[in-house]
Amino acid sequence: MVKTCILPVAGLGSRFLPATKSIPKEMLVVVDKPLIQYAVEEAKAAGIERFIFVTSQGKSAIEDHFDRLQLLEQTLANRKKYDLLEKIVSNSLEPSQAVYVRQPAPLGLGHAILCARHLIEEDSFAIILADDLILSKTPCLRQMTDAYDSNDGNMVATMIVEPDHVSRYGILTIENQSGLKICASNVIEKPSISTAPSQSAVIGRYILRREILDTLSKQAPGNGAEIQLTDAIQRMLPNTPLTGYAYEGERFDCGTKEGWLEANIAFACQDENVYAHLVPMLKRYVDNYNPR
Repeated sequence: MVKTCILPVAGLGSRFLPATKSIPKEMLVVVDKPLIQYAVEEAKAAGIERFIFVTSQGKSAIEDHFDRLQLLEQTLANRKKYDLLEKIVSNSLEPSQAVYVRQPAPLGLGHAILCARHLIEEDSFAIILADDLILSKTPCLRQMTDAYDSNDGNMVATMIVEPDHVSRYGILTIENQSGLKICASNVIEKPSISTAPSQSAVIGRYILRREILDTLSKQAPGNGAEIQLTDAIQRMLPNTPLTGYAYEGERFDCGTKEGWLEANIAFACQDENVYAHLVPMLKRYVDNYNPR
């Protein structure tokens, strides 16, 4: 049922300056692949056939990354480096699969989604935020699409966070839970510890009903003078249900330096060749730690 995915990639990545002055934050590499490639691979595994990238100025590297580079491919073929050739060819997207639209100003996630409104045709569509990298046996979005049906309304991926972290997330008010599905009656954006209705936080995976685009188009700016996606989901209640999905896996916030570094370690541990070098390397640095 879900064949289109929006990938909002217009953010400035200010936490990684000066690197992100010339490199989109979504092109930051975890082991051997940029974050945006992990997101596209996850979407492909969920059956996504069309990818809408909401970009901004200075993000052309993302488009280049998913394009074919004939000179490179020919060079690898001539040198019989077929394993590398397969990697870059399988990574590309066909022209009919990838669409790039501009978000003219940083006006929030809801506004970024609205920039792709004219391209959404299905009753439901997906969103992946590449900053949220998830390590799991079954890709997170695939878990969600396998579980989703139209009665779920708007579905969001959720994780349990520490009480002192609830102010960083949208937090669900839980009515009941059946298996991994959570029936929510509300979502509150960045509540204080004292007002948070639960510790069930929304992270960057969504399956949304197309009707949310009409809601966003009529929505006034909220926090930070931005059009918030959470506000639109909330406004659609109770007519459109809100379902949390407590996915199985470990999430890394690659929008922060520490989260990105941890993701590199975690994903490196999945490669036995890299792992063999990683453990003694880390031990050496830990043993010789001497802060200046």
